[in-house]
Amino acid sequence: MVALRFFLPFSLSVLITLPPAAASPRPGQSKPNLVFMIADDCTYLDMEVYGGQARTPHLNKLAKEGLTFSRCFQTAPMCSPTRHNIYTGLYPVRSGAWPNHTRVYPGTKSIAHYLQGVGYRVALSGKTHVSPREAFPFEYSDDFRRDGPGTKPLFASLRKLLTECRASDTPFCLFACSNEPHTPYTKGDASAYPPASLKLPPSFVDTPETRESFSKYLAEITYYDWQCGALLNLLDEFNLRDNTMVIVVSEQGSAFPFAKWTCFEMGLASGMIARWPGVVRPGTTTNALVEYVDVTPTFLEAAGVDPEPLKLDGRSFLPVLLGKSAEHKTYTYGLHTTRGIINGSDAFGIRSCGTKEHRYIRNLHPGTLFTNAVTRKGGDGKAAFWTSWQEKAGAGDAHARAMISKYQRRPPEELYDVAKDPHCLVNLIDDPSLAAKRRELSSQLDAWMKSQGDKGAATEEIAHTRQGKARNNRKPQEKRKKKR
Repeated sequence: MVALRFFLPFSLSVLITLPPAAASPRPGQSKPNLVFMIADDCTYLDMEVYGGQARTPHLNKLAKEGLTFSRCFQTAPMCSPTRHNIYTGLYPVRSGAWPNHTRVYPGTKSIAHYLQGVGYRVALSGKTHVSPREAFPFEYSDDFRRDGPGTKPLFASLRKLLTECRASDTPFCLFACSNEPHTPYTKGDASAYPPASLKLPPSFVDTPETRESFSKYLAEITYYDWQCGALLNLLDEFNLRDNTMVIVVSEQGSAFPFAKWTCFEMGLASGMIARWPGVVRPGTTTNALVEYVDVTPTFLEAAGVDPEPLKLDGRSFLPVLLGKSAEHKTYTYGLHTTRGIINGSDAFGIRSCGTKEHRYIRNLHPGTLFTNAVTRKGGDGKAAFWTSWQEKAGAGDAHARAMISKYQRRPPEELYDVAKDPHCLVNLIDDPSLAAKRRELSSQLDAWMKSQGDKGAATEEIAHTRQGKARNNRKPQEKRKKKR
């Protein structure tokens, strides 16, 4: 028995005992290898495998070989809290990692601890954005993010890992973390996506600058698909396909408005495809509600470890993978803080609760102008289309005016029928026919926040204390005084 000490955010620690490995879901087989691939700021509906325009031939093939999830979500639509969420199996406020450029509370354990304790080598290749290192004792490399089609040998560090694991008959868990399609959009072949031929999402303002940025962004999604294909080919080269569970996800939505940095559906929703030959039925789909917080307990259970004693927030969706259950969760949750993001509002907290059909959003600071990197003067600089939206609005374009206002000026509450309106264009908060749904989701959100120790606006006020030393950690009001 391996004893692990796990710390809750309220200075309360409990001693947790990690049980010996239980029976594998595949009797007679060795422990499965586990591979998790993640994009960076990718709206899942933009991927060909989900009906989008960005070509994804390798993921299309993977979907035919595995299970495609249509209702997968992550909790905090920014890079850093998303990754802490995945690796710890804890929601952001409970772990301490809810703003961007964040860190978990001292003593917090991650999947690296749990799997190393039962004989796995646990590696992370590519983008990290987690802290502190003692909470995430991965074997680190940068191959998956750094290497390109011309790199020889491709993925040298990963080849070394696989060679050593095969020689010693040691199972491995690998998190392969891309930096695409994060801005600036410099990877891939944008000429494959002529701007004039593209269909823009209904929440976009149609300008040449928007189309150019969208073209480059789609090219980076195809580049991510190449990265995934290259790693899948490496697994085949080492004859590891049959005993390896592979999960590929798209992360939070893109850096375009109404996605990343928001709790709209395109901010929180994610694509997810799982392949496990002989276990996961190929060419299947599921609309089971799952969250990124469920990844760690799912991997643990697949490795023969009972996650229940660890008291994680996530729940294993292994029964869904095995075809033993069609459902998983009833509700998913989301939160966002602008504290610490480039050009972010000093305080603009957002909380959300969703089902398969509806999303409820509570804006904690509705009187505050919502700002981020996209909305700064002159635009992002990496994908500078916002100024063209403002110019079109200034010229009297009704759609441009409506989208800018909707993005930056939020009401106290929002409610969307995401089954019919996935881009969250029509706020139904005052629809009398949805009054019961509004009360239901609001009540569920209250209960979740209470369970997490999330005090809403008060929690937003201390978000600066959860960021790294390199960030500007002054309180919001101190920042304002400094500017005067």
